[in-house]
Amino acid sequence: MKTSILRAGFALALALPAAAFAAAVPQSFTATYNVLQGGSPLGEATIVLKSAGNGQFEYTNASKGTAGLAAALGANATETSRFAWAGQVPQAVSYHYQMDASFKQKTRDIKVQGATVQVQDNSKSFSYAAVPGMIDRNTLPLALGVALRDGKQEAAFPVAVKQAVENQQFKVSGKEKITVPAGSFDTVRVDRTDTDRGFNAWYAPAKYPVPVKLAQKDGGDLTLELVKFEGK
Repeated sequence: MKTSILRAGFALALALPAAAFAAAVPQSFTATYNVLQGGSPLGEATIVLKSAGNGQFEYTNASKGTAGLAAALGANATETSRFAWAGQVPQAVSYHYQMDASFKQKTRDIKVQGATVQVQDNSKSFSYAAVPGMIDRNTLPLALGVALRDGKQEAAFPVAVKQAVENQQFKVSGKEKITVPAGSFDTVRVDRTDTDRGFNAWYAPAKYPVPVKLAQKDGGDLTLELVKFEGK
């Protein structure tokens, strides 16, 4: 009898962390942003997280040019990531980038195959060693949001990029009141610290797993401001 009770208790102890884990990480949501360049309207972006089955998730960031030169050129870009939650980290499985404009098209595919990362960047191919807990650039804001919700003041992530894994480091630099189309929020500001890449993000981690505002100079001096968030 005592053995049966102990076995039942042990089984329950094993089951509880799994249930707690499922509740601890985002499962699905849709976030909509305005995209600005140099302070002027440029377009809109929609981020969607959903289950892809078999313990994997799909995270898509679709951007559409609706104003200025981006609209004139018909510029649209989509980043789609497949990942599996490894603890609190969205560990990369695959990544696809597609950019279409009237004058140019660009694609990049990243696939984790065992201990190797295979990259196809337009017509160029690269490969390098995978790292446990590795994420991609698309899911980085999500990984940061989960870390901040857990109370972390600093975070470092191995990020799969074109030809290598970058150890990107971030730190909370203070608290700020931010007003965006979705409302006014008491936020924590996060800056990238391992290099001067002009990355700043403002989170309300108790409310959302993604930033309410993100500014990045690398890639065109872009700013994203949250318009609407739906999900959990």
